[in-house]
Amino acid sequence: MPLPASRLGLVLTLGALGAAALAPAPLHAQAKPAPKSAAKAAAKAAAKAAARVAGPISPATRAAAAKLVAAALADTTGFARLGYVTDTFGPRLSGSAGLERAIDWALAEMKRDGFERVRGEQVMVPHWVRGVERATLLSPRETPLHILGLGGTVGTPPGGITAPVLVVSSFDELKAKAAQARGKIVVWDAPFTSYGETGLYRRIGAIEAAKAGAVASLVRSITPHSLQTPHTGSMRYDSTVTRIPAAALTVEDAGLLHRMQDRGDSVVVRLELADTTLPDVPSRNVVAELRGSERPDEVVVVSGHFDSWDVGTGAMDDAGGSVAAWQAVKLMKQLGLKPKRTIRVVLWTNEENGTRGGLGYRDQHRAELEKHAVAIESDNGVFRPLGFRFQGTPEALATMKQLATLLDTIQAGRMEPGPGEADVGPMLALGVPGLALDVDGERYFWYHHTAADMITVLDRDEFNRCVAAMAVIAYAVSELPELLPRAMLGAGR
Repeated sequence: MPLPASRLGLVLTLGALGAAALAPAPLHAQAKPAPKSAAKAAAKAAAKAAARVAGPISPATRAAAAKLVAAALADTTGFARLGYVTDTFGPRLSGSAGLERAIDWALAEMKRDGFERVRGEQVMVPHWVRGVERATLLSPRETPLHILGLGGTVGTPPGGITAPVLVVSSFDELKAKAAQARGKIVVWDAPFTSYGETGLYRRIGAIEAAKAGAVASLVRSITPHSLQTPHTGSMRYDSTVTRIPAAALTVEDAGLLHRMQDRGDSVVVRLELADTTLPDVPSRNVVAELRGSERPDEVVVVSGHFDSWDVGTGAMDDAGGSVAAWQAVKLMKQLGLKPKRTIRVVLWTNEENGTRGGLGYRDQHRAELEKHAVAIESDNGVFRPLGFRFQGTPEALATMKQLATLLDTIQAGRMEPGPGEADVGPMLALGVPGLALDVDGERYFWYHHTAADMITVLDRDEFNRCVAAMAVIAYAVSELPELLPRAMLGAGR
């Protein structure tokens, strides 16, 4: 039974009920007392209504939240575990041995932690492999350029591709200069505005360049700050145009080529990519539970993605989110808390280049999604938490805003409408409410998808605050008297 649209409506309703109760009953009603079963049902309904009017946060929930915050802020084991994951297993791209070893280790550790129903849920994932990659400026002078092939790119022919360069700053500029692009390497030098907007040049740049007859596509790395660090990431092809090689170039090198072109220099580059796509391989979502004490069939998902790109060690993106989710539930267990609903930890596979983990979970658990209370994911780096973005109905958001006040003590009580994260996206599309941990992301895109994404960019206190935020909000949702109201579940694909 969903929560009310507003507390005001309930107060008015209960006020009316109360007034009716004070009025004398008709004689015939007094002569026929209600059956005991009806009286019990009425009392139960009144108790539920009273609990809803009083708000969603019970004294017991407040006490548990305070304990979780204190335990998280004092903890040293979660951040140490994060360091072990990233240092021991390194990068964890889908299809790699590093990812599968990390998954095996996580499953064993979760069993040692005492979680219930620990298992790996299999999905098939893409297997793209990076080979030797080089880009060299040949004219007007010879010097190496700093690149990373984009995930999913085809390789170049043996010996690479040598071609003149056409630098453009937008899709519109390429359209205007399409006649000049044929047979050239298109370089997209688009300044960073937002990940969603500027990221389009990485995701579909190769498609648009191929439409104009280009032989390769180089995109300025999607970042507002650079120290000659190339940023990789996923890209797409279109079956209607030729698949051309695609790579990311540093901000500095993109600017260099642009200035040379503006001076009228003849700019020539040789690009060599020995990258390849192999057949799909099996991987697993890591799943473990703290079973609900009263409503074990109703589920709160707490999650992060365990895979990463094949450069750096994926500490920020997203081992940090994965371990924070894991640690949040581990602290509940250590404190002896017994949530009413099941808290399910999920470490997703294949977020970076396919989201097959999220899609597989949706398909494997489709029959249970109506009883998923909320799906929480951290995938913005475990920097200082500000609160959460909530994807769901206005009525549910009103309840979540109240729960978020439990995080005011760590300045993380913000709860605003906004999209959930990629892995939980498939189930959110079917109506499951979603929460995305919102953090101070000023530095996130400095390190995003680079060799610099290592634990050195993170801070233990900020990580612990993320653990606290996820633990408190997950536990508070588990204790709500009813599931959050939601839009009607869709059929999905």
